Amino acid sequence: MMMNCEPLGNGITAVLSDVHRFGTDAFVLAYFSNPKQKDIACDLGSGCGIIPLLWIRESRCLRVTALEIQPDACELMRKAAELNGLHKRLEVVNGDLRDISVLPPASCDLVTMNPPYKAPLAGIQSADDASLIARHEVTCRFSDVAEAAKRLLRFGGRFCVCHRPERLADVVCSMREHGLEPKRLRTVVHQKGREPMLILAEGRKGGRPGMIIEPELVMTTDGTELTKEALTIYGSYRNK
Repeated sequence: MMMNCEPLGNGITAVLSDVHRFGTDAFVLAYFSNPKQKDIACDLGSGCGIIPLLWIRESRCLRVTALEIQPDACELMRKAAELNGLHKRLEVVNGDLRDISVLPPASCDLVTMNPPYKAPLAGIQSADDASLIARHEVTCRFSDVAEAAKRLLRFGGRFCVCHRPERLADVVCSMREHGLEPKRLRTVVHQKGREPMLILAEGRKGGRPGMIIEPELVMTTDGTELTKEALTIYGSYRNK
């Protein structure tokens, strides 16, 4: 597996491969989840660990666990932890979220996941196993993700995800079914006036009914130039 380093800014570097990389989704979810400095957090299906690394870049989270089913992706995260001197703040666990007993229950203030967006047989199937796992629900369904989050979160803890707009009903219904009351929703658009390309949703364990619909997140002013908020999301990564 070929590895390469990608500086994220503020002295934090990700370690990537040709099959484990990151995109805009990870940046907006890391931003939307907005952890506190004293939070204990867990990122499910963490891939190359981009979301935990972005939190740490912004001096967020006391400690983060990154759970990932693919051993080669875990290797990338461990390399990044070593490179950035994060052994005390970033724990990498090679495991299946459907068997969440590998992590202590009710131990987290925040759980996130950038989940597979497509049903197992939906659309064109990815050619390699890593892409198939990342894009299609072959190793977990969204209900599995919600169940894992419920078990990991303390009462009042938050579960934040990004997903495709067409899966909004699945996300909201599954959150409520698993005792994670939907509290915040935000859409992401490439350019103002366009249809949403992503949704961001937050559920709170044991929360009361009532959801806030936040203003849409617009990524570019004209299709190419980033908005002020998008520049904040990317931070010094765009200026390296």
